[in-house]
Amino acid sequence: MRAANILHLGVKELRSLLRDPIMVVLIVYSFTFAIYTAATAAPETLHKAPIAIVDEDRSQLSTRIADAFFPPLFMPPVLISQTEMDARMDAGLDTFALNIPPGFQRDVLAGRSPVIQLNVDATRMSQAFSGSGYIQAMLSSEVSAFLQGYRSNTTPTVDLALRVRFNPQLNKSWFSAVMEVINNITILSIVLTGAALIREREHGTVEHLLVMPVTPFEIMTSKVWAMALVVLAASACSLAIVVQGVLSVPIEGSIVLFLVGTALHLFATTSLGIFLGTIARSMPQLGLLLMLVLLPMEILSGSMTPRESMPEFIGVAMLAAPNTHFVMLAQAILYRGAGFAVVWPQFVSLALIGTALFALSLVRFRKTIGTMA
Repeated sequence: MRAANILHLGVKELRSLLRDPIMVVLIVYSFTFAIYTAATAAPETLHKAPIAIVDEDRSQLSTRIADAFFPPLFMPPVLISQTEMDARMDAGLDTFALNIPPGFQRDVLAGRSPVIQLNVDATRMSQAFSGSGYIQAMLSSEVSAFLQGYRSNTTPTVDLALRVRFNPQLNKSWFSAVMEVINNITILSIVLTGAALIREREHGTVEHLLVMPVTPFEIMTSKVWAMALVVLAASACSLAIVVQGVLSVPIEGSIVLFLVGTALHLFATTSLGIFLGTIARSMPQLGLLLMLVLLPMEILSGSMTPRESMPEFIGVAMLAAPNTHFVMLAQAILYRGAGFAVVWPQFVSLALIGTALFALSLVRFRKTIGTMA
């Protein structure tokens, strides 16, 4: 009867979840609106930054510089006068204001080093930090190209043949949408299982479980498979409807292979959620624990910053976290179309980590279930 007990207890968990409207709304939001917002907003990158240009030179070179700014990095530049520049910056209308002085083209052709003034609104920190570098590189490129047309003895330059793999248009939404799905899978699986255990305590149904002919293993396994099934179904629908449908993000690899890896990852993260649920005594305590656990896991997993950019000891330590391996296999499958022959080390790692977390959580659950009543 053990399998039947696990099945019926899992169905009970699904019914309890359906009767919790806040959790249902959280699941729907996390795999729909949150995905769309993360893919289309991309606040950490330069996207449609407003720029104004004060062209006091009115030359061929200054016109060429003004024409170099266009979407999606910048909004079409607004030509303004010197007196308007500070007022527009104070009003927050422009993030960048470029002032090209009179005689700029003449000084460039004469071999002098003219100065262009760039005013930056640093209250828009993400755009100001990356945009200044973009503008400097664009100015250097336009001036160099302009000089080559006037000087026959220009030193030959090296042409870079740039080939972009997997995302030829460098569309940031392709990356943001998929990574948001990956991150939300980890977050929701831990939150749902931890909340399911706390809900048993708060509703007083732990006493009912203790008098039933079921074991702690059956109780814990039922919560793991039920919450994992919910997150797995939600992630599959999100990939098909939101990512591929609404956002038109191409998926290179096998969705089935990704979902198999997701199931292994959910085995580990739901077990971790049970472990945190046995430590917390209430929902507020669970929320505080999730902040301490989820934030480092998400930031250091490689989904936000490449692991190669981290200190070596942090990269090694994070190999003990399941979402590190999940991010690696998800990026390989969904972005680069990798098969099982490439990602099998991550599958093995997730299976081992999941088994260890499940065993640890089961030991903790057996010790604390009697005190949860």
